[in-house]
Amino acid sequence: MKVLIVGGVAGGMSAATRLRRLDETAEIVVLEQGPYVSFANCGLPYHLAGEIANRDALIVQTPTKLRQRFRIDVRVNQRVTAVHPDRHQVDVVVAGKTVTEDYDKLILAPGAVPIVPQLPGLAAAKNVMVLRNIPDLDRIMAQLNDTAARAVTLVGGGFISLEMAEALRQRGLAVTIVEQADHILAPLDEEIAAYVQQTLTQHGVRVITGQAVTAVKHAGRTLTLSDHTQLQTDLTILAVGVRPATDFLVGSGIKLGLRGGIEVDGTYQTSVPDVFAVGDAIVVQKQVSGKADLISLASPANRQGRQVADNLAGLPRRNRGSLGTAIVRVFDLAAAVTGLNEAALQAQQLPYRAVHYRGDDHASYFPGGKPMVLKLLFNPQTGQLYGAQGVGSGVDKRIDVLATAIKGHLTVADLPELELSYAPPFNSAKDPVNLVGDMALNIVDGLSDNLQWSALKAAEVAGRQLLDVRNPDELQAGRFPGAINIPLDQLRERLDELSSEQPYIVSCQSGHRSYVAERILKQHGFDVINLDGGFSLYHTVRPDELLYD
Repeated sequence: MKVLIVGGVAGGMSAATRLRRLDETAEIVVLEQGPYVSFANCGLPYHLAGEIANRDALIVQTPTKLRQRFRIDVRVNQRVTAVHPDRHQVDVVVAGKTVTEDYDKLILAPGAVPIVPQLPGLAAAKNVMVLRNIPDLDRIMAQLNDTAARAVTLVGGGFISLEMAEALRQRGLAVTIVEQADHILAPLDEEIAAYVQQTLTQHGVRVITGQAVTAVKHAGRTLTLSDHTQLQTDLTILAVGVRPATDFLVGSGIKLGLRGGIEVDGTYQTSVPDVFAVGDAIVVQKQVSGKADLISLASPANRQGRQVADNLAGLPRRNRGSLGTAIVRVFDLAAAVTGLNEAALQAQQLPYRAVHYRGDDHASYFPGGKPMVLKLLFNPQTGQLYGAQGVGSGVDKRIDVLATAIKGHLTVADLPELELSYAPPFNSAKDPVNLVGDMALNIVDGLSDNLQWSALKAAEVAGRQLLDVRNPDELQAGRFPGAINIPLDQLRERLDELSSEQPYIVSCQSGHRSYVAERILKQHGFDVINLDGGFSLYHTVRPDELLYD
C-alpha cells in the first residue's frame, strides 16, 4: 500500500509516523511545499523575542532523520497543484516542472494560509508581512535587523498577534495592535479579554479596537484606519486570521464546506474514495454544539493525524469533535479558553448562564499567591457544561480540567466532586474548579440568581436598587453611582433600612460576600439578585462608569 501525504508539520507528520509504527510494509511518501516538513510554528514568536535563542531548535525533524528512523520518503519544496481521485494521482510542481505522483491512499494535510485582505496600496508595500512558517520568520527578522524599524503595527488581535506584541516589545519596539472587533481575542468574551488588554496597555502596547485598516500608503509607511486616522509604521504584520489552504482542490470532486474547509466524516474520509484529510484544512464539529467549525490548533491536528493513521491500519477511530481549547501568554498574564463563548451560545440560541470566580492560584494564607479569574458557561436547567475562560496565574491547569470535564460529559454537579491535588503552595483545599461548580450548582438548584455586568444598567433602569456590601474603606477604590452601602457584617442588624417592596441587586468586590448577602436577604423575604463578579469585574470592563473619590 502506497500512502501519499500532502503536507507535513502537525497533522501530516503525525499521520506518517503513526502509520509507520503500525505498518512496516507501507510505502509512505510526504510532499511538503515548504523547505521544512516538521517545525514548531507555535514557537516562532518566542524565537523573535530571543527566548528560543537557537533557530534550529524550531526544527523538530528533518527529512534525513525521518528516513533513518521511520523509512518515510519526505520530499520538501514540492507543491501539489491538483488531485485526480479517478486516476489516484496528484500533480506536483518540482523545481518549476509539473510531475504526477500515484497513490493507493491519500491523506490531505495542507494546513491553512494567512488571510491577506485586499487593501489599496498593499501591493506596493515592502514592509507588510505575515507569520506562518520559518521563512516568514526569517523575512521579519531580516526586516528588523536590516532597517531602523522602531514602530510595528499588528493588524488583528488574535493569539499570534498578542504573542508577537510581547516579542516585539521585548526587542524594544513601539507596538500597536489594530483590531476590527470591539475587543481583542475573539474566542474570549469581552470582560475576560479586558484583563488581557489591560496587561498589554500596562506593558506599553497601544491597542486600537473597533477599527480596520482600509488602505496602505507611502509604500507601507502609513496605514489608514476606518475613522480616517493615519497610523505611521515601519513594519506591519498581518494577523487577521487564516483560511484552509485548499485552492488546489477546486475541481477535484472533493467536497469543500465552511470557508473552503475539507468536508470529512468521523473517520476523516472525504467525499471521494481513498482520500482522507486532517488538520487546519478540515471542517470539524464543535463537541458541545455539533456545529461546523474550523479550528487551526496544533493539538487537534496531531490527534487527527494519529487517528487517521489508525483507521488506515485497521484500528477504528472516530473524531469525537473539538472544543477549541487554547491558551496564550501575554507578558505576565495567561489567558485560556475551551468550548463555547457567549457569542456562540447567543448565536445558537442555547439557554445559558455564567458565573465568574476571582481568587488566588493557591491558598490565600500562603505567600506569593497570584490572582486568577475563571468564567464558566452552563445550561441552567440541565447543568451541561458549555465552555470556560480564564485569565491569570494557574488558569492552564483549571481550563484543562474543565476541558476534560466537557469532553467527559460531566455537569456542574460533578465539578464540586472532582478531587484535585492540594497543598498550600499549589492550591486551595477547594480548587477554583470546585468553587465555580458550587456557584453554578447554586443557580441550577435555585439558591442563587445572578446578574451579569453587561445587564447592570438595564436592571437599574427597570427599577432595581444596587446594594453594595463592601466595607467603607473599600469604596475608596471606586463606587457604583446610585448604590447604597451596608457592609455585609452589619446587614442583619440594618434590614430595617431596606424596603421589602424594593427589588435589589447586591454587589461586593468579587461576588462572594454578595452571595452571602443574597442568601440573607432572600430568607427575609427580599427580591434580590447577585451581581456576578462584583465591583472588580465591572471596574475592569467599564472603569469610566464608576465614581472615584
